[in-house]
Amino acid sequence: MNAQSLTSVFTGGDGSIAGRLLRYAGIVLAVSLVLSLASIAWQGHAAFNTSNAGVTWGLPIITYLYLVLTATGLTFIASLAMIFGLEEFYPVVKRCVWLSLAMLIAGFTALALELGHPFRMLWALPTGMQYVSPMFWMGVFYTLYLVLLAWKFQRIQSGDWHSPLSFSIGLASFVSVVIAHSTLGLVFGMMSMRPMWFDGFMATYFLVVAALSGAAFIVIFTYLAYGFRQENMPKALRALKSGTTLPKVFTTMIGLTIMMLVDRTVTGLWVNLDGFQVYQEMARSFVYQLGFWGGLVLPFVLMLSPRHQREARWQVLSASLVMVGLYIGFFGYVIGGQRVPMFKGAWVPELIDYVPSITEWAIAVAAFALAVTIYAFGEKFLNLAAAPDGKD
Repeated sequence: MNAQSLTSVFTGGDGSIAGRLLRYAGIVLAVSLVLSLASIAWQGHAAFNTSNAGVTWGLPIITYLYLVLTATGLTFIASLAMIFGLEEFYPVVKRCVWLSLAMLIAGFTALALELGHPFRMLWALPTGMQYVSPMFWMGVFYTLYLVLLAWKFQRIQSGDWHSPLSFSIGLASFVSVVIAHSTLGLVFGMMSMRPMWFDGFMATYFLVVAALSGAAFIVIFTYLAYGFRQENMPKALRALKSGTTLPKVFTTMIGLTIMMLVDRTVTGLWVNLDGFQVYQEMARSFVYQLGFWGGLVLPFVLMLSPRHQREARWQVLSASLVMVGLYIGFFGYVIGGQRVPMFKGAWVPELIDYVPSITEWAIAVAAFALAVTIYAFGEKFLNLAAAPDGKD
């Protein structure tokens, strides 16, 4: 990689898929980031449609949650080969690890833009030592996970796939992300003042959704790297995509997510305690129904079909629908849990309404554009298709 090759990517001289993606995603990132920063600098947190009276966590937090969960799921997919010995997944391991880094960095960026003063964490976390708070441990283990993930990618990039050190780093990154992700689930699940969130199994639900999101993203981005054509893929990767192993994993994750979501929704509709009435409005919402039936049920039905589950177009369609459906689901979950005020009175007779501001949308777009930019850079310059000898 040299200055001339980098220049060609951004000036249009590179006609490859990764080159074009890097160029266009970089432009979207620059525009949305400038808009976000300018709005935040001018208005501060008033640029967000959130308030202390009700909804305090808006679209940037939803985007952060979605991206870090996806990073976790991608690590799960990579660990199928690196930790659990399912060698047929080796052709997607390097791409999964790099994508996980991209999603994690993008998620942290969305969180940082929402916080306003993110650098205070550099001294507030270690000096505050709020060790009884799940947020504290979430920060500790996600930081550890980021370091271990970067180290693991460096080992893979240098060709070290199977040494004891490489395996230990992969195992440590897997353990750290499971713990980090569980504490993220506890951040929501331990909030008894928010009845919709209060659930001892929320950490488990987050892990299942993370696995589904990771599977959907690796399907999309792998096909994207090869122009959405299986015949352009290396033999081992083509066998994984056209075989039944990956579709079965994907379908199982969709089924588990549907089952857990239905269980939570039915419980929410049945319970008559204050705080659960938001489930009734969610069930009547067209967007919620679209996310459930179009983003989960339809892909599940498609992937159950032996004829559809091995074809590229149906895999891509199903993964795309799942990606959109999960984002809609996270929006409903995070916002729905805040729509009933903790101290409800005459001043808020109904559920609190929330519509993201332009600044919040700009932050979300910037985060996704950053993730795609980082991915495209790796696809262009870091040979994400690499696998151990004999596995590519």
